[in-house]
Amino acid sequence: MSCSMGTMVWGISPILKRGKTPIAPTPLVGHLPHMQKQNLDAFARGLKIIMDAEGWKMKPLSEAAGMGESGIRDLFRYSSAPKVSNAYAISQVLGRTVDEIIQIGKSGLLSDRPEVPVIAVAGRVGAGAEVYLVDAYGKGNGLFHVACPPQLNPHGIVAVEVEGDSMSPAYPPGTILFYSREALGVPTEAIGRVCVCEDASGRAWVKHIKPGLEEGTFSLISLNPHHDPQHGVRLQWAAPVKFSLPPEFVKIVG
Repeated sequence: MSCSMGTMVWGISPILKRGKTPIAPTPLVGHLPHMQKQNLDAFARGLKIIMDAEGWKMKPLSEAAGMGESGIRDLFRYSSAPKVSNAYAISQVLGRTVDEIIQIGKSGLLSDRPEVPVIAVAGRVGAGAEVYLVDAYGKGNGLFHVACPPQLNPHGIVAVEVEGDSMSPAYPPGTILFYSREALGVPTEAIGRVCVCEDASGRAWVKHIKPGLEEGTFSLISLNPHHDPQHGVRLQWAAPVKFSLPPEFVKIVG
């Protein structure tokens, strides 16, 4: 499977309003960017193969995936593309990925699983908790590995896990954040965005970054209103969050 950036993505994206601090984000709901008609048909076939092999009935699976009593039945009956959240909920209940279900539908083989790129979770970043960034792992290693979301190309991508609740509800504890960083410093595109960053003392944060009152300083803003902002912070580097996986969608591999 290759990872490609789509226009419509699933995940969490912070919403910023002009002149205001960030407000709670909303999931981007739509159709999977790679699920064209042929893949939709394969998804339905693969789902049917798995259900028959594992003894799933439509109503229990639909309810387990949070789609009500008739969600799976309607998917088969109307051949409609599932919402992003529903497709991933189904795959989570079945213990597979969406691409695995599509691959099984294309091949007709229950054991047919596509190669999925993995990304090492290099460490943790603080969202209220104080976390020091320690490079204790060799290249390609980390706390654990996660499957690369299909919207991302894994080349140059770094993943970290959120610790603390200052960025809830957008990024609750256990969320996996994906970013890339070319060099030290704070690029202009990081200003006004939610970023993974490291301050001068070596602490790693995920915060909404705004310019500080003094040159070379920044304000680190939390999305959780119960956490005060940090002002006058000097940063070694900052990198905008490209993508996030809520804890319930994190699949540890390897």
